[in-house]
Amino acid sequence: MAEELISFEPATGTELARFAVGTADVEVAAAREAWAGWAARPLAFRIETMRRFANVVRAKSDAFTDLIARETGKPLWEARTEVDSVVAKVDISVSAYADRTSQRRMEQPMGARIAVRHKPHGVLAVLGPYNFPAHLPNGHIVPALIAGNAVVFKPSEKTPAVGAFMVDCYREAGVPEGCIRLLIGGPAEGKALAEHTGIDGLLFTGSARTGLALNRLFADRPEKILALEMGGNNPIVVWDTPDLHSAAVLVIQSAFTTAGQRCTAARRLIVESRLYDPLIETLCGLVRRLIVGAPHDQPAPFMGPVIDNDVADQLGESFLALLMRGGRPIRHLERPDPARPFLSPAIIDVTGMAERPDIELFGPILQVSRVDDFDAAIAEANATRYGLSASLVSQTPGLYDRFWANIRAGIVNWNKPTNGAASNAPFGGVGWSGNHRPSAYYAADYCAYPVVSSEADSARASLGVGLRDA
Repeated sequence: MAEELISFEPATGTELARFAVGTADVEVAAAREAWAGWAARPLAFRIETMRRFANVVRAKSDAFTDLIARETGKPLWEARTEVDSVVAKVDISVSAYADRTSQRRMEQPMGARIAVRHKPHGVLAVLGPYNFPAHLPNGHIVPALIAGNAVVFKPSEKTPAVGAFMVDCYREAGVPEGCIRLLIGGPAEGKALAEHTGIDGLLFTGSARTGLALNRLFADRPEKILALEMGGNNPIVVWDTPDLHSAAVLVIQSAFTTAGQRCTAARRLIVESRLYDPLIETLCGLVRRLIVGAPHDQPAPFMGPVIDNDVADQLGESFLALLMRGGRPIRHLERPDPARPFLSPAIIDVTGMAERPDIELFGPILQVSRVDDFDAAIAEANATRYGLSASLVSQTPGLYDRFWANIRAGIVNWNKPTNGAASNAPFGGVGWSGNHRPSAYYAADYCAYPVVSSEADSARASLGVGLRDA
């Protein structure tokens, strides 16, 4: 019997779907055979196919929303916003392709010209995460298909049903089966796909640990494109602001949306010492009111469970480790049902803690530091190997100017959450957060490569020097 991958609903533990585990060799071979034909179709044809994909998703929005909610544990309202993002990505990618990789001609003397055009790489592997199992891989796949590539997509082993649903939508829209391949499996299948000689590049969204391993794997393969979109140990700084309620709301949105399972989630709150007590009081008052529940609960929950019990166990151990290192609990990480991965939002003061671990705690744990001056706040915010997202909550424009100039991150926000980046702008970070291949609007950059041509309608050439007399 073929090996199976089983998907479970985090909120209930109910089996959701079963899939046969695939083989990288089979999927890559199918994509290699098909991609040239897809690349040869006119750009307008590929764009129209993607527009049909958006229409297919739109028509299946309710079913898609329900599936995302069940497989990830997200509240229905949040799953619906993910489906909306999948649809919106098409128009954004069309605009980005025209802007970032458009054809250009520059006239040269004597009727010559320089032409700049772009070619697809060929077969691109896409490794998707579980936190946004549709939106994030779709952010790679749509621009890759528009550019003329074929795609082998391996969804997270924790969310295979969403990946399979989305691939069905591509195919229903008219993308040839060979050009959008689905590889079901776990880490072994992902490793086999990444190592496969038949891929021309890999587009990854996931943890820094896996991203670093992929970076090492591709170190001696410069002919292959590698785009890494990794995590963050993101800071939100609250300084010189009179509206502590709004500041607390921004902190909650940053730290606890999606149960803290966003790469842009705030992991660290850095607060001006004089604002510490009133802000923490306001923050805790709001956190106590947050509803944690299953996707279909009424009233609608603010956040659902984390993805599974193993992740919940690891987060519990991480919170305990912070306590053992000297952290002071403000709100404990509670787990009402040991059999299910529901966690309450946790807040811990790490101001006096030595040797704070610079890791991404991918869940609802917020570490708080109090500082006395703004330079110290910036230094604390930059005390990480990561560099994805950072936010300042302050009413002082001059402080934001200093913050923007000195903070080390690819996304720098002012009086906005650390998360919720716009798809019509570049998305990416520095340090351990990426490899300078920003996605979202800039995904077009790594889905095609520029080709420069010097051209003339007829051959006219002469040698003006270095010839003997005839």
